[in-house]
Amino acid sequence: MKTKKRGMKIGILTAGGDCPGLNAAIRGVGKTAILKYGMQVLGISSGFQGLLEMHYHELTENNLSGILTLGGTILGTSREKPFRSEDGIESAKPDKIIKNYRTLGLDGLVCIGGNGTLKTASLLAHEGLNIIGIPKTIDNDVWGTDVTFGFDSAVNIITDALDRLHTTANSHKRIMVVEVMGHSAGWLALYSGLSGGGDVILLPEIKFDINIVCEYLLRRSRLGKPYSIVIAAEGINIDKKKKKKISAGHYIAKKITKITGLETRETILGYLQRGGTPSPSDRILATRFGACAVELMAGEMFGQMTALKDNLVVPVPLADIAGKTRRVSPEDQLIKDARLLDTCFGDGKTGIQ
Repeated sequence: MKTKKRGMKIGILTAGGDCPGLNAAIRGVGKTAILKYGMQVLGISSGFQGLLEMHYHELTENNLSGILTLGGTILGTSREKPFRSEDGIESAKPDKIIKNYRTLGLDGLVCIGGNGTLKTASLLAHEGLNIIGIPKTIDNDVWGTDVTFGFDSAVNIITDALDRLHTTANSHKRIMVVEVMGHSAGWLALYSGLSGGGDVILLPEIKFDINIVCEYLLRRSRLGKPYSIVIAAEGINIDKKKKKKISAGHYIAKKITKITGLETRETILGYLQRGGTPSPSDRILATRFGACAVELMAGEMFGQMTALKDNLVVPVPLADIAGKTRRVSPEDQLIKDARLLDTCFGDGKTGIQ
């Protein structure tokens, strides 16, 4: 990898939903850029919205001190999608971003975000901007990397909640339905369900039958097990007519109560899953991604995303990952292992003979 001379001027932004580890990634980018390469680093405020409105400030080493452990993002974020057309009219925002990028004199831009952000980053790279992407999301659904930062912290938060719900479920002899995030990918439900001792785990990737779920819960009750924990990803397939009116967790809880007669309550963790201090694993991964992004920038390897592959941080072309989603395979080894413990996925399959 050839290395560009010192003195590059780069921008960095965080876009999409917030998650633990964003500040660690910003710090990884900033410290590597400033200390190793003597680069000038501009922090763009509020994602792509900040680039449209020219809201930015220079990041110094002092700005980056003490942020490793902080949740959220010191740069702020937004869900601005500049390439989105309105009423069939092509957006003028990409041209404005390109103009502002050049007005700022940027040699490159680091975009930290999930699928939507990385798709925008790929489109900007296609337009000729020097872009490096860093994947983050609690959903762990970015294609091309073994894991995203934010995921481990969210699993920890959900697992802690499940630990607490076990005690109240046992005390009241109830079924507790816990809805977790995950529109199209069930990684959070799967991992937290296993770590939190879930009896039923419902994923978007596995078609479930509510009657199978209810029969399983009734069997547990007949065996003298006083309570059960059901983990449901928010994006599971439910009645399309009702999906717009009620949440997945509420729908499942109502169905269980109606079919089994067993007392059931739902808990929707919502934005609690996004917040708080990043886990040690997420701090390390975000830092590694940030440092790698600058190495790619210095080596003029643009149009890439940092990715974790077999515990190595490597570049993956943004064009290869844009528009793709990493989902749980129904044949994932974790699912097979969970079935051996008589965990129910609502499809009637079991690992117990």
